[in-house]
Amino acid sequence: MTKKIYIFDTTLRDGEQTPGVSLNPQEKLEIAKQLESLGVDVIEAGFPRASNGDFEAVKLISQNIKKSVVTALARCNKGDIDRAYEAIKYAPKKRIHVFLATSDIHMKYKLNMTEDQVLEKATNMVTYAKTLVEDVEFSAEDGSRTRKEFLYKILESVIDAGAKVVNIPDTVGYSIPAEYGELIKGVKENVKNIDKAIISIHCHNDLGLAVANSLAAIENGAEQVECAINGLGERAGNASLEEVAMALKTRKDCYSNETNICSEKIYRVSKLVSHFTGITVQPNKAIVGANAFSHESGIHQDGVLKNRETYEIMTAESVGFSTNNMVLGKHSGSHAFEDRLITLGYNLEKERVMEAFKKFKDLADRKKEISDRDIEALVNQGVVPIEDVYKLINFNVTTGNNIESTATVKIEYNKVEKIEAACGDGPVNALYNALERAIDIKPELKDYSIKAITSGTDALGEVSVKLTLKDKTVLGIGVSTDVIEASLLAYMNALNKLN
Repeated sequence: MTKKIYIFDTTLRDGEQTPGVSLNPQEKLEIAKQLESLGVDVIEAGFPRASNGDFEAVKLISQNIKKSVVTALARCNKGDIDRAYEAIKYAPKKRIHVFLATSDIHMKYKLNMTEDQVLEKATNMVTYAKTLVEDVEFSAEDGSRTRKEFLYKILESVIDAGAKVVNIPDTVGYSIPAEYGELIKGVKENVKNIDKAIISIHCHNDLGLAVANSLAAIENGAEQVECAINGLGERAGNASLEEVAMALKTRKDCYSNETNICSEKIYRVSKLVSHFTGITVQPNKAIVGANAFSHESGIHQDGVLKNRETYEIMTAESVGFSTNNMVLGKHSGSHAFEDRLITLGYNLEKERVMEAFKKFKDLADRKKEISDRDIEALVNQGVVPIEDVYKLINFNVTTGNNIESTATVKIEYNKVEKIEAACGDGPVNALYNALERAIDIKPELKDYSIKAITSGTDALGEVSVKLTLKDKTVLGIGVSTDVIEASLLAYMNALNKLN
């Protein structure tokens, strides 16, 4: 009999804790919508007590997500739980997710609490959360390093208090598959009331075993997997949603389990998350990496040409890679463009389709052929509209190997045009210096990166910058066939997010 595995996605909570990642509420909402479309059962929208921004993002998601359960994280105290409830109360399906550390090292050095105190606090706070919502999840933080007898005891107590889901995290990624599988098996066998709750697992990837540990847990009775798109998360990240989902789908001979994940939408969501977070997916990443379905070896190429199954255990189409060979260029019409968007997994309103089509036609004047990756880059830029407080009118750069780079920038701010010039160590630095003069503020440039989206001399370049002003850090993205222009557009995009 096939058993369902619930997919709990924590991209918007633990995933946003990836160093350097900061998402605004609209970006979080767009990701949440895509996760719902993907078939995710539970979306962990954030940690409302962490900041007002996180609270507003969770609230916005709870007001817009209808099919998936929306959950918010809370420490075991009434202030956190109340704040979580206020953020998620609008969701048709809502859950409060409370956590408390249970390992000896955490109780001694972090909490300074005894086992009895931890047991009492966990039980009382689950009881309190239960007065606000029907669906409560309890996480025993550092569960994989918790003494088994105490773990069984606290899980039994919180289930009696009303927890519907109990989570046993491998918080620091210390476990190995056989050990972690035995831990879950022990929970099944020794927690008397475990039949009244779903066993959940949350594995970190510090030893590169997050997905393997998750699968071992499923083999031993776990019913919910907490994971993240592209494996994002603290330190080395979480179990990768796409890897867990496709392992269960591809190896049905080993796992009598299924998920609600629509695998054909995986690649689209992966690209969107990568775009918003600025975290590039490594080429050799399983399932969604650029090389996942590429073959360079002559032996491999020969085998694939004769029968794909010789070297491919799943098809590119099964995870959403497009194999459409229709060439788009400057003579292509809006119908062909819209059809390609649908093929790529975009479901945009007519107005946004036409906005994207205009960008496509502008790009087509510069490039002979437009690839799917070009289209994805153009459309992802406009998924979350940003108000153009600062508008670029034009720019000019003079540079060379024996002269100091100079730049002139003309912008509009509050309906007033400003023009400034500056020198710099290279054309991009000169542009940024001129722009800072024009806007009369000086944010700190924390990061600058550039990549070619496609190959060839007319490749579309994507530049990402991270700017910090006071206590706010934002990511700006710029796309153009001219990398200097892309650099300026990225800076302007970040400025408009800072405003």
